[in-house]
Amino acid sequence: MARCCDPGPISLADRRSTLAIELRRRGLEPLVFDRVAELREVGAAVALSANATRYLQERTGIGAGLAAASANVDGLVFRDGRDGRVIARVSSREHYRATCGAPYYGIHRADLQKLLVERLGGEGLHLSKECVRIEEGTDAVSLHFSDGDIVEADLVIGADGARSMLRRHVVGYDDAQFSGCSGWRGIVAPEALADLPDPEAIQFWMGPGGHLLHYPIGSGEQNYLLVRRHGGPWEGPAWAAPDEEGAHLKAFEGWHPAVRQMIGAAPTGDRWALFQRPPLHQWSRGRVTLMGDAAHALVPHHGQGANQSIEDAIVLADCLIQGLEDGSGWENARQRYQDVRIERTRKVQIASATTGEVLHLPDGARADARNARLAAPDAWDRHLGWIHEYQAARSLQPASA
Repeated sequence: MARCCDPGPISLADRRSTLAIELRRRGLEPLVFDRVAELREVGAAVALSANATRYLQERTGIGAGLAAASANVDGLVFRDGRDGRVIARVSSREHYRATCGAPYYGIHRADLQKLLVERLGGEGLHLSKECVRIEEGTDAVSLHFSDGDIVEADLVIGADGARSMLRRHVVGYDDAQFSGCSGWRGIVAPEALADLPDPEAIQFWMGPGGHLLHYPIGSGEQNYLLVRRHGGPWEGPAWAAPDEEGAHLKAFEGWHPAVRQMIGAAPTGDRWALFQRPPLHQWSRGRVTLMGDAAHALVPHHGQGANQSIEDAIVLADCLIQGLEDGSGWENARQRYQDVRIERTRKVQIASATTGEVLHLPDGARADARNARLAAPDAWDRHLGWIHEYQAARSLQPASA
């Protein structure tokens, strides 16, 4: 029996539920284990691009609820972070839907989680299950939980996020790498954003050493991620640490009033280190296979963390079902899943890391060249189309199809 196991500290229901819903739709009965005692509101918001929303609409049955709970994002705007001038407008709501075949949504993570968990209906979901040890056997793998329970499975799918314990099982050590950036997150009500232009778009405000990314969500609020180059290594084992009040405002002194209005409307809270993990050559060990951030954690500069996880879920489900139907087995199915996904996710990981460097260029010739590239008529085709127009399920079809 397949097991979707999350020994991590928070619920990752968006990606695990997508896989579980699809497997149940196809006739399997996966079990999902989660460390949390109850499924509660966690995280902030998530940007769902067309490469994921097409499958949430087509496969999971939450399309109507997803549309109702989300903001339909109206294009991408790049701005200078200091004077606010528009450097480039890329796509629009109408162009995006026509080009990609699905919408770009901003949604609160709790709303997405609720839609998926309700669709799953609680079937096979086991809470308060913290996996502390894994034992590989000849015919099965044993999951040992903190409450003393032991569960045997012939396949375990590790969807336990960027701080994955199951990745450590596969790799043999913790390979997290600090990206050199840290930042702050917040959600701001629209009435606090009188100076904000283009509130329905996803926007990057760029400047030397930092940037602000924000987008609307279904409530009308703006979700933001404020990123700054970090002067030295990240201290301590935790990926987030309390920051002094107003530190984010001090770090972006002299930036446009709309930027400072947005970040000043939310308390500082924690400062988050942006970690990433190097691309793997092998996503499985024994009967354990990784997906999502556990397989390919990336920095958020392309907003692709959740979207790549959903792509993984669709391809993995298709491979497992095909392995059962044609008799090739789950071992071959898992290898095929890796073969199909590994180069795609590697490319997105690299693009996400390099985008941070591009957004933070100092004033000068390189920044001017960047601005010209973003404003060029072929900017969508050169920089973004390969991510958003991608259809993961088609990657399993023969070339002739």
